[in-house]
Amino acid sequence: MSRRSRSANLDRAVVDVCQREVGALRNRSFAHRLAASKDLVLHFDIHRKLAKHRGCVNTVNFNADGDILVSGSDDRRIILWDWESGHVKLSFESGHMNNVFQAKFMPYTDDRSIVTCAADGQVRRAQILECGRVETTWLAKHQGRAHKLAIEPGSPYIFYTCGEDGLVQHIDLRSRTPTELFTCHRIEERRRSLIVQLNTIAIDPRNSNLFAVAGSDEYTRLYDIRKYKWDGSSDFDQPVDFFCPSHLIGDQYVGITGLAFSDQRELLASYNDEFIYLFTRDMGLGPDPIPASPVSLGSGAGETGPDHPLEASTMDADDNVSPQVYKGHKNCETVKGVGFFGPKCEYVVSGSDCGRIFIWKKSGELIRVMEADQHVVNCIESHPHATVLASSGIEKDIKIWTPKATEKAVLPKTIERVSVDSRRNSDFSAVTCLDKVMRPDRFHRYFPFDDDNDYFYGDDDDDDYDDDDDDNDDEDDEDIDDDDDIDDDDDDDDDDGDDDDDDDDDNNKDDHEF
Repeated sequence: MSRRSRSANLDRAVVDVCQREVGALRNRSFAHRLAASKDLVLHFDIHRKLAKHRGCVNTVNFNADGDILVSGSDDRRIILWDWESGHVKLSFESGHMNNVFQAKFMPYTDDRSIVTCAADGQVRRAQILECGRVETTWLAKHQGRAHKLAIEPGSPYIFYTCGEDGLVQHIDLRSRTPTELFTCHRIEERRRSLIVQLNTIAIDPRNSNLFAVAGSDEYTRLYDIRKYKWDGSSDFDQPVDFFCPSHLIGDQYVGITGLAFSDQRELLASYNDEFIYLFTRDMGLGPDPIPASPVSLGSGAGETGPDHPLEASTMDADDNVSPQVYKGHKNCETVKGVGFFGPKCEYVVSGSDCGRIFIWKKSGELIRVMEADQHVVNCIESHPHATVLASSGIEKDIKIWTPKATEKAVLPKTIERVSVDSRRNSDFSAVTCLDKVMRPDRFHRYFPFDDDNDYFYGDDDDDDYDDDDDDNDDEDDEDIDDDDDIDDDDDDDDDDGDDDDDDDDDNNKDDHEF
């Protein structure tokens, strides 16, 4: 950084402090400016490692207050952390039969209600009782892995799930039966019978009626729950809008592994073996994005209603509106998330196959690359209030990042980049990379088929990455009591998907005082 830039940053900081002291700058605005400071991002360093899991950590999520972090892992356990001290507040068996992919706190439940989804396709709820016990309950089932769930903002009861069976479900904890909204299919006429294997789902925080899903094709689909007829009298499989960069329409090489909405209703989509794109409201393709029907691009503009946040999203064929692109990382090996960081979503964050965390300004400028895993970084979670990040990946720990470094970081001279041209010019097939993440033949590793081509579920004991040489392994095993071992003979019959099994709840006693 030049001397002039350093001086300008210092002068700006001094002015902000002075304005706050004389009342010309509100405390909230001052805090937002400080939390979004590039200087803080450049001082990120590992504050603490949280190491108690025995497998890859696939999900991390802060509670609303930001003082507790919940994590889920290939070891099928859920752990609640006091991340500042590094102490475990609670550890319990999830009740899942396979790798836990996501765990989230339900809002306004005093952090006592946690919902999870996993590789066994189950969706479950864990309730922390006043007596200190944990009760886990089967809620719903997908025929394939269930990667993500999305909680309706501000609701302690309602959330959505999606799975590799293409099914989207609406779950109300006040009801005993989940609502199957629709199964996502490809839009091309000749391929409309093919299911889109869904990897991710996100709800617009400014309008909880709108949610987006994405998976094994190039499109992000936006739905409006108000269009669903709860008596099942109509087909809800028609999105109100589609999003896709124009050069990827019709590209069979790509799929989407992560979605995120900003507080400004922008939509992030992370493509496998490609880049990350930021869509604004004027970039939608309308309810029928097939290039062969350009007239249809404007046909649905009046159908979404005046309060639809993407009412201006349909565009003429002559418009040349392109999404912001974020480059530098690599997303091929795993199902990676993507997210925003900062009080006003000033930054975009993502993990990478090279084991690094990438942080961009929303303008697309890459400002920070951090070594975070020996193999792959899958999850990055932003703290709800502070300048703090939590990350996890193939390694068995969680890393907490705070701006504690004494010196500013600089970008590496060489950064591993995705080369789309080399992908197309090599023997790379349409399923080579996607097979590792989403394709049905990969199901056989997790979900073998019987003679009737139906799924049955079993443990997946061999990991893609063997971390036996990790120095923390022995230490982790010592820290976890033998009572924490997963019972492979768990006779939970919920995975049969039978509603009659709803009453067969798993009651698990907590391993630590909550």
